Amino acid sequence: MKKSKFTKGLLASCAVLASAESALSSDWGSFEGVTIEAKLIGGQQYEGLYGRIADWEAATGAKVEIISKKSHFEIDREIKSDMAAGTTDWCIGSNHSSFAPQYEGLYVDLNDYVDASVIGGFVPGTITASTVGGDLLMLPRAQFDVSVLYYLKSNYEDAQKAEAFEAKLGYPLAVPQTWEQVKDQAIFFADPPNFYGTQYAGKDEAIVGRFYEMVVAEGGNFLDEDNRPIFNSDAGQRALQWFVDLYEAKAVPAGTTSYVWDDLGQGFASGTVALNLDWPGWAGFFNNPDSSKAAGNVGVAVQPMGSVTRTGWSGHHGFSVTDDCANKEAAASLVAFLTSEESQLAESAGGSLPTRTAVWEANIAKARAGDDPFRTEALEAFAEGAKYAFAVPPIPEWGESTNLVFPELQAAIVGDKTVEEALDDAAEAVDELMRESGYY
Repeated sequence: MKKSKFTKGLLASCAVLASAESALSSDWGSFEGVTIEAKLIGGQQYEGLYGRIADWEAATGAKVEIISKKSHFEIDREIKSDMAAGTTDWCIGSNHSSFAPQYEGLYVDLNDYVDASVIGGFVPGTITASTVGGDLLMLPRAQFDVSVLYYLKSNYEDAQKAEAFEAKLGYPLAVPQTWEQVKDQAIFFADPPNFYGTQYAGKDEAIVGRFYEMVVAEGGNFLDEDNRPIFNSDAGQRALQWFVDLYEAKAVPAGTTSYVWDDLGQGFASGTVALNLDWPGWAGFFNNPDSSKAAGNVGVAVQPMGSVTRTGWSGHHGFSVTDDCANKEAAASLVAFLTSEESQLAESAGGSLPTRTAVWEANIAKARAGDDPFRTEALEAFAEGAKYAFAVPPIPEWGESTNLVFPELQAAIVGDKTVEEALDDAAEAVDELMRESGYY
């Protein structure tokens, strides 16, 4: 039997722009004397939201004790340690769509505690990615990530470049709509070692995630429905060849195989990279003259197309409720509060992307009304890009599989193996992992 849904008919009626002080205890429930223990991700971009917890406490009579606040990788290790030790009677944990499948049996199905009308207010893709084995294991907060294309506008305002490009490539120079056009333009713009056409993260999960989304854009996938690796396909070869071609043409920095996200952000901000697929958190940094030489010259466009669709590897942060929590209704109330429209308006004001449809609309309207063309352009690009978002395969072995795949991708990029050899070797290693994990 379904448990009581405290939110039924109540949260759905909360106005998007209502003040925190207007939240009555009847909206979130009454939990006088209850203490909720939480393990939360820490960091500057995440902290602002936690200031609102005092409003929930005032509205419900409950108290929140944050018993751990660390980076997500540290929280992940701590949670897994708790699972092994059987010490999971705390109530709320920070979660992430890429990590959620690893916590089998730890968290409740929030469909049992949160009304469907409330869940319906989230961007559908984020709810799909938060659902594992039919259970909604987390509610997404306003920390959604999908990558779109940042570019230097000056390259498209130079008549001589436009003439030379069309003469060489046979089509007009414009902001690229496909990944083939990105490759063409990146090679054309490159002038190493002073200027590069593009860049990519070249190690760890970062390169595997980028490869994965390119495979999907080419019409393939990482695993089949039985979790067998299928990325050593024609689509996979086309995807990996894209990375290889750019490296061979010296259109990317020589050190790109050791780059991760901060390297890419600093690279584009240096003004020496023409095209950059990157995350939303960098938008303000790139257009801030105090942090970026590219400021005032940054354009933002939806991510390009592969042969079949656009890239869209994505993920998002959220909050989950443990099955061992003594008061799951109170914990679910807090999770719903921290991911409500009010909370997402407050959190996304710092530049992060919301996971609620109404908040997307409100943020774009505010940017337009405030005559902020760059923020409007960025939000519109990310709103369009979010339509193509997809998560990593919902299996606990995703992280382990990336450790097997990324050295093979690197080997192909630097020329130590052919594309076909690298993908076959990577697929063989992942196949062994999937067999050992009992999938087939």
